[in-house]
Amino acid sequence: MLGHRGTLLRGALAAVLSREVDLHVVAEVDHADDVLPAVAREHPHVLVLDPRMPGEIGVDKVCRLVSSPGVLILVDRDVRAAVNLALVRLAPRVGLIATDASPDELVDAVRRIADGLPVIDLELAMAALRAGDNPLTERESEVLRLVTTGATAKEIARKLSLSAGTVRNYLSHILNKTGSRSRIEAIRKAQEAGWI
Repeated sequence: MLGHRGTLLRGALAAVLSREVDLHVVAEVDHADDVLPAVAREHPHVLVLDPRMPGEIGVDKVCRLVSSPGVLILVDRDVRAAVNLALVRLAPRVGLIATDASPDELVDAVRRIADGLPVIDLELAMAALRAGDNPLTERESEVLRLVTTGATAKEIARKLSLSAGTVRNYLSHILNKTGSRSRIEAIRKAQEAGWI
């Protein structure tokens, strides 16, 4: 199953994988919130995911919640710390491959993940180790992901069954923890670090 925010890239990945006799793309999604329902419906052996897909649920949480299929995360080397250290710790069930890998390397990585073997791009893993752990709590990450959708504090509060004051407190903590002066700066830093 493929999960990627870009229609063109998702289609290209599907074409590369589908040309193999032993591989079949059973589903494609463009939103992180659609991954778990598609997994329950299609029962894929491997998920190939873009860690920067939009959604209220982060790809790192998706990786923790799915137990049966292996997951291959496609990481852009140009994004400073695009992968969360928590994902590296989930190996071999979760693998990392750079987006500049060749089509043959991608196919090989999917097969390795399907066989339960590790797939770790050492450069990406080292970047994750240097970036360290996410300083945001799961709830703070959830609030910040909702901020990326343009939701106001009241809308976030309603969505998460919190008071608007509690959401504002979370936003204040997020700004402090990320060393940011605005929500936009906090979003940028958190996305670059792979925290959301």
